[in-house]
Amino acid sequence: MDHKLLDILVCPVCKGRLQMNADKSGLICRADKLEYPIDDGIPIMLQAQAKRLDTDSGVNAS
Repeated sequence: MDHKLLDILVCPVCKGRLQMNADKSGLICRADKLEYPIDDGIPIMLQAQAKRLDTDSGVNAS
């Protein structure tokens, strides 16, 4: 994913900054503890599609 796009994308919930996850398969909002998936290079910025992150480790909760 282009870093210019990452600079302008914000979390749809809180409008905060997003970070790329370690395997570059999603964008993370630390404030809301959500991860938005990236599908074929396109970020899916829908709250309903976001995964809740584990509060301690920053990984997806099961």
